[in-house]
Amino acid sequence: MSFPNDETGAVLAEMQDAGIELSKPVIVEFFQLFEDENNARALADYIKNSDIDAIVKVHPDQTPNVWDVDCTMKMIPSYENITKNEVMFEKLARRFSGYNDGWGVQLDD
Repeated sequence: MSFPNDETGAVLAEMQDAGIELSKPVIVEFFQLFEDENNARALADYIKNSDIDAIVKVHPDQTPNVWDVDCTMKMIPSYENITKNEVMFEKLARRFSGYNDGWGVQLDD
């Protein structure tokens, strides 16, 4: 399988090369960052009260005075699914004065 020549495509190609089955659901985590804890919590509350099927965690970042909102979803990690959700989370984060900081997967050992 080939992927678009961008960061998301490169990560998916690396996952495929590592033997990860991309046609099966995995846990994907989307990361948002905020300089204001209230804004981070407002986004988390918004997502929890929406129809977005995600587990949301708010916690301090390693960088002082920065808050993380991690949104975890079980999904097939297709290019389309990843980019669609990244766009959605970026728009939501901006609405609450934050920004999207990428995504990653959690793999079972």
